[in-house]
Amino acid sequence: MNIDKLDILEILGRVTDGFYMLDSNWNFIYVNKEAERILGRSKEELLGKCILDEFAESIYLPIYRKYKFAMKKQKSVNFEFYHPHTKQWFDIRVYPSTEGLSLYLLDITARKRKSIRTKQSYQSLFTNNPDAVFYLDLDGKFISGNEALEVISGYREEELVNMSYHSLIVKEDLEKVNYHFIEAAKGTPQNFECRVIRKSGRVIHIKVTNIPITIDNEVVGEYGIAKDITLQKIAEENIENAEKLSLVGQLSASIAHEIRNPLTTLKGFLQLIKGKNEIPENYIEIMLSEKNRIEVITSELLLLAKPQAIEFRNEEIRVILNDVVTLLQSQALMKNVEIFFNYEEVGSIYCVSNQIKQIFINIIKNAIEAMSESGVITVTMRNYDAHNIIIEVIDQGCGIPEDLASNIGLPFYSTKEKGTGLGMLTTYKLVNDHGGKITFESKVGEGTTFRVTLPRKTLKLDNKYNK
Repeated sequence: MNIDKLDILEILGRVTDGFYMLDSNWNFIYVNKEAERILGRSKEELLGKCILDEFAESIYLPIYRKYKFAMKKQKSVNFEFYHPHTKQWFDIRVYPSTEGLSLYLLDITARKRKSIRTKQSYQSLFTNNPDAVFYLDLDGKFISGNEALEVISGYREEELVNMSYHSLIVKEDLEKVNYHFIEAAKGTPQNFECRVIRKSGRVIHIKVTNIPITIDNEVVGEYGIAKDITLQKIAEENIENAEKLSLVGQLSASIAHEIRNPLTTLKGFLQLIKGKNEIPENYIEIMLSEKNRIEVITSELLLLAKPQAIEFRNEEIRVILNDVVTLLQSQALMKNVEIFFNYEEVGSIYCVSNQIKQIFINIIKNAIEAMSESGVITVTMRNYDAHNIIIEVIDQGCGIPEDLASNIGLPFYSTKEKGTGLGMLTTYKLVNDHGGKITFESKVGEGTTFRVTLPRKTLKLDNKYNK
C-alpha cells in the first residue's frame, strides 16, 4: 500500500503532539492543530511566514540555537525548553533534512510543575527537618546542610561546605565513622552512634543515618541525618552507673567474707612467727598467696565500681570471663553453688572490657540467686562461626515461667522480690551496643540457659578515609 504526502500530512494533523515544518529559509510550510494551540497562531497566519520574523521576541532564546545547529550539522536534537513568555515547558524533537526542519513539540508543563513541587517538597523536608540533614561527597566533604546541622555543630553552613567530617569527629570514634562512611559509599545504608566536637569545643553524642545517593546505578555521595542524643546517653550512663553501684553493694557481703578468710590465715601465721628468729619458707609462700588472693578480689571490685572510658579495644574474652568467675566465686560458695568455666580458644574480640564484665556479672549473679540450694553453674565459651563467638551460662535454678519470659529485659520488671529490672535492661543494652545478640530458654524447676553471641570483628579501613 502506497502512502502519499497528503496522507502523511493528514496523519500528522491528527497526532496529539504539536508538529510543524520549516523550509530551508525558515518559513512555515506545515502546522498541525496542536502546534497552532502551542504557538498561539492559526496556520493561515503562519504558512509561508518566516519563524524569525513571526517570533522575533524569542530569537535570542536557546531554542533557536538548537534549531540552527540541527540545520547546519544535519543532526537531530532533543531537549526540554521553558518559554518565559508563555510560562510553558516543552519537550522538543528536531529532525533535519536538506529541505528544512520537522519539529515535534510536547507540552510537559503539568509534568514539570509536578516535578518542581516534588523537588520543593523534598527541599522543604531538608530545610525544615528538626534533625540535622546534610549531603557529603565521596571525599567526605559537606556539600550542604540545613539549619539543624548548624545548631548541632555550631558552625554556619558556609563554614561547613567543603569541610571534611573528620574535623568534627572525636578522635576515638573516627575509625568507626570512617568504616560506616565507606560502607554507605558502597551502597549500604548505615546506622551508628558517635561523638562530635562542636565549634565551641563541647562534645555531644549523635545518632547518624548515612544513605547512599545513587544516580544511574552509581553512588555519587551520601545523604545524612543526625540527631542529638546527648541527654539520652547521660540517662543511660546514669542507669549503668546506678546498676554498677548496686552490684558492688550486693557483692560486698560475699566479698567481705572472701577477704576475711585470707586475713584470718595471715593473722594466724603472724602470731605463729611472732618472736621467732627464722620464718619457715612455706609460711611466707602461704602468706603471699593469701595476700595475692585479696588483691585480685579487691582489684576486680574496684574496677567494676570505677567509671571507665568507653573505648573499644581488642580484648582477650577468656581473661575477662575468668575475672568475672573469680569475682563471683565467693558469692556462689556462700550458697553452696559451684561455678565451672569451660572454654575453647577463641582469641580476642573488639569490645569494652568493663562492659563485657558487667554483662556476665549480671547474668551469673542472677543464676546464683535463682538457685535456692546447692548446684552448679556452667559457663561455656566457643566459636560460633567465622565471625562470632557464643557464651552460654547454664544454671540449675528455679527457671522462668513461660508467661513471664517475654518481660525479661524490660525496665523495672524483675522476677526477684526486690529487683528493679535495671540489671537485665543494662545487660541487653550493652550486648546490643557490641553488635551482639542475647537469648535464653528456661524450664520451671530445671533451670535457665542464657546465650550471648558477640562479633569478634575488628574494623579494617581504607587508608583514604583514615588520614
